[in-house]
Amino acid sequence: MNTLRNRRLYIGMIGIAVVYILYVTFMNFIHDPQATAFLDHKAGLKRSVNTDIWLPVMMVHIIFACVAMLAGAVNFSNLVLTRYRSFHRANGYLYVIAVCIVDITSGYMAPFATGGKINSMAFNFINLIWLLMTIAAVVFIKRKQVMKHRKWMIRSYVFCYTNLFIHLLTYLASKGAGLPYVTSYTIGVYGAIVINILIAEWIIRRILPRKGDG
Repeated sequence: MNTLRNRRLYIGMIGIAVVYILYVTFMNFIHDPQATAFLDHKAGLKRSVNTDIWLPVMMVHIIFACVAMLAGAVNFSNLVLTRYRSFHRANGYLYVIAVCIVDITSGYMAPFATGGKINSMAFNFINLIWLLMTIAAVVFIKRKQVMKHRKWMIRSYVFCYTNLFIHLLTYLASKGAGLPYVTSYTIGVYGAIVINILIAEWIIRRILPRKGDG
């Protein structure tokens, strides 16, 4: 793939990240800071939601999910990589910290997931594989295996868009196909996992150069 097309894809990724961060910030901190609309769908849970704890945890989760999305996007810039290596390294550690905090907060919220246990298990699976992919990226760069580091960072980074895909698929299933919200949300959760994996592998096979340390 030529440099111009790569640049356009990167600009597109940055644009999506910025727009989604602004949308999430508005919806959760301005429009509905009590998450009333989202909590209304959490019916039939075995454990009641303690909003005094759940809401602050969700806010921390959202903030660091946005940090991970933005930090990861910045670090894919060739300009940052080639001219600002120290910043690239520090920003990479910020990404890792953000992922860990997102995972921890998601782990707390998983038992209260809309749809019950089937979706709780899915979120715990996401937390596990996202963390393992991120750790793999760190391990490979420590070993100076740059291409493997890039591959695992791509696999890790696409999971920053999990929430975006969940809500997109949920909307399409509920509004487009007329399915019940809980069913639609379950489709969104599992569909997002599949989409994340497919997008990552497509980028690795079609965009990354066919050389390096594999």
